[in-house]
Amino acid sequence: MTSSAHIDHALGFTIPSRNARGRILRLGPVLDDVLAAHAYPPAIERLLASALVLAALLGSTLKHAGGQLTLQAQTESGVVSLLVADYKNGEVRGYAKFDADRLAELGPDPTLFGLFGKGYLAITFDQAVTGERYQGIVPLDGDSLASAAEHYFFQSEQIPSVVHIATRHEAGEGCLAAGMLLQHLPEGEVGRDRLHTRHDHPEWEHVQALAVTLQDDELTNPALPLTDIVWRLFHEEEVVRVTDPVELTKGCRCDIDHIRSVIGRFPASERLEMADDQGVIGVDCAFCSRIFPVLLDSFAEG
Repeated sequence: MTSSAHIDHALGFTIPSRNARGRILRLGPVLDDVLAAHAYPPAIERLLASALVLAALLGSTLKHAGGQLTLQAQTESGVVSLLVADYKNGEVRGYAKFDADRLAELGPDPTLFGLFGKGYLAITFDQAVTGERYQGIVPLDGDSLASAAEHYFFQSEQIPSVVHIATRHEAGEGCLAAGMLLQHLPEGEVGRDRLHTRHDHPEWEHVQALAVTLQDDELTNPALPLTDIVWRLFHEEEVVRVTDPVELTKGCRCDIDHIRSVIGRFPASERLEMADDQGVIGVDCAFCSRIFPVLLDSFAEG
């Protein structure tokens, strides 16, 4: 699979006459890089790929550099005990923890309920400028992470939304995942009612009807430019504005100096218990499946 302007990028767009905004993106080589850190079975690959797309769709809406969007799905008794994906400054990373034996019992195409049982999805926005953190938590209802995200926006934000996520993994071509987020703007023009307080707005109903015609094979076609998809859906509108695409990359943010500073906050006696017989503390990063060695001798005495 060859990287291009149509892969590993996120594109924003607005439809002013319909008071709608959206994001559309594809992940290809970046997705392969993230998945390569672990030997995930196909069902978990699809799940994590969907989570990474959703994190990038939501995270790329952050207005200021340095902000972070984190998705975390958890359950106490499900096959997947932890699913996490985040986005920061165009970088995505993710990790899934699961019970391989129980997963095998579900067959090749398990449902979302089969994977999580009674689970919950937490969506956390960390604002860079204000330092504020906002989190919404919704049940993992529906048949996909996309439907859970739609429920989150409707319940927590009161913003009608369409979330469409598709994944593809063909032999010899690597993984590809894509998604589109379309939302009714939370506020209309000056002097108008807040649109999210109205439940029968024809402007939203129109663009929603167009958005749901999008097909999985269009989203995951690496030869089809993202701008062409937006044009196909909304070419009859008066104006559709697109933003400059945002490049998406793999980012783990593991830093040996940061790791050393964190370990340095522990008392010397606890650091000694962490170390092996050679005086090395091994810090395991679940995201990139790397172990960072920190020498006891690197900490100053006293």
